[in-house]
Amino acid sequence: MKAGIVGLPNVGKSTLFNAMTCSKTAQAANYPFCTIEPNEGVVSVPDDRLTRISKYIVPKRIVPTAVRLVDIAGIVKGASEGAGLGNKFLSHIREVDTIIQVVRCFEDEEIIHVAGRVDPASDMETVEIELMLADIQTLDNALPRAERAAKGGDKEAVLRAEVVRQCRAHLATDRPLRTLKLDPTEVKAVSSFGLLTAKPILYVANVEEADLAGQGPLVQQARAAADAAGAGLVTVCARLEAEFAELDEADRPEMLAAVGLTEPALPVLARAIYRALGLHSYFTAGVQEVRAWPIPIGGATAPQAAGVIHSDFEKGFIRAEVYTLPDLEKHGSEKEIRQAGKLRVEGKTYVMQDGDICHFLFNT
Repeated sequence: MKAGIVGLPNVGKSTLFNAMTCSKTAQAANYPFCTIEPNEGVVSVPDDRLTRISKYIVPKRIVPTAVRLVDIAGIVKGASEGAGLGNKFLSHIREVDTIIQVVRCFEDEEIIHVAGRVDPASDMETVEIELMLADIQTLDNALPRAERAAKGGDKEAVLRAEVVRQCRAHLATDRPLRTLKLDPTEVKAVSSFGLLTAKPILYVANVEEADLAGQGPLVQQARAAADAAGAGLVTVCARLEAEFAELDEADRPEMLAAVGLTEPALPVLARAIYRALGLHSYFTAGVQEVRAWPIPIGGATAPQAAGVIHSDFEKGFIRAEVYTLPDLEKHGSEKEIRQAGKLRVEGKTYVMQDGDICHFLFNT
């Protein structure tokens, strides 16, 4: 699954992307559209449960989950009509699963703002409007074809036409499609259109070093707008995080202490992106590795979770042996967990929970 980093030009998207992916390429120039093709990178998702498990089951390696990030060039007002290189960039957003919008919450006369002023709420609205206008165009183009197909009476075609009309009517009320409640069959009916405002969104307030806690008026404005949209917001100083990323691991604590932080903001952001993608983790643990595996929040059966490791595990699934981290910390080993009767045997209908530690039994 992919998360796309979007926003107006010169808000710090590429700086944040480089910091998160530990890219040490030269910083982008200070003018719009400096990122033409989207850059992609993979970011580990820190999880202290891996370290806690490894105290009791000592592995040769620890493997966290990861998310794929896409750095997409800046969107400007009129992008839905082709302004800037809008249509091309909007097509890149169609290919991601979640939108991460970076919002400028700092003043700097040397960095151009395309609107001539720093106004986080206005910037957030500009991007949302362009995405909604793009969706309106998509649906307007799709509706005639959908209605022609529906005349044949095919149930799927009839449903698709109805959902297209429903989505178009919702956008006419100036609300993004992520606020429209559709059931799974309705979502599937229009999934091929890549509707932009149906994607989950997470906001990142890019702040100056003097406001790392995000208490300044610009961040408060952005937070209020995010709350009104029902979306999360994470505060990050992208420039500072880029400096942290350039340092050797041993040198980071000193710089963190110098600015009053105990850890960088990027781990917090990586976990927030992971949740925005609708994912949480279960674990496998052995002497070779302790590893986190991504599964959808709210619904992955044991066979489906096993399939994340390998498709053969899902096809040949027999059962799962499951226990919890609190039980491991209480009893000290899998052997003691088993003897205490805390190791559960779960079948094909079991829905995996966040934090489950398990072994899968299967045949091929």
